[in-house]
Amino acid sequence: MDKKKQSLYGQLVDTIRESIQNELKPHDLLPSERELAEIYGVSRTTVRLAMQELEHLGFIYKKHGKGTFVSSISDSILNLTGAYSFTEQMQSMGKKPETIILDFTVIESNKYFSENLGIYKGSKIIKIKRLRLADGEPMMLERTYLPYKRFESLTSEMLEKKPMYDIFLDTYNEKIKSAEEEFYASIVSKKDAENLKVPDGSAALNLIRKTLNQENEVIEYTLSVARADQFRYKVLHKRT
Repeated sequence: MDKKKQSLYGQLVDTIRESIQNELKPHDLLPSERELAEIYGVSRTTVRLAMQELEHLGFIYKKHGKGTFVSSISDSILNLTGAYSFTEQMQSMGKKPETIILDFTVIESNKYFSENLGIYKGSKIIKIKRLRLADGEPMMLERTYLPYKRFESLTSEMLEKKPMYDIFLDTYNEKIKSAEEEFYASIVSKKDAENLKVPDGSAALNLIRKTLNQENEVIEYTLSVARADQFRYKVLHKRT
């Protein structure tokens, strides 16, 4: 790409991004590539490259047969650096979230989970395995562990009807104060590959999440495997 085309492409990315941030609302429909080319006086190739970049940055999303829409990137970033919710994240991107409960059992905590949940070894914990989908496409497999004494009445039916963090607040009055999260690249295991509908050995993003309430007590410990080809993780760092 020559310098002139690069300059036009970069200018168009900045111009559309500013329009999205200052004039448009999440999920607004954007003009077609042909219309944008006419509006800004550039080629459709330049428009296409700019839109690809904006989609990569998370400012827009596409729906097959319906067009291109404004995403809620600021909400997405906020969710990931605060009380992250898969449901809210997918909705902010214009996708329909869905959760399938694959396992819901009460087990005894071993040393590893006892240390991470801050409870005695042998204490009861709730083990939840959930497949998270967006627009019918498997995105993430979550294995969540909760202290049983805190959530004794929790059922799989409740989780199928309502996001877990909403249940924490509305049913158990547990307000999230913070969450610690680690993530690293890995390879999907054969068992998880079947659930995520990817070939065995595909690239994955593993996440380890520990959620604390207002009293700094751990109320959730989750191990997740996300499809690297579908799930994008964005964190905003602000310098103060």
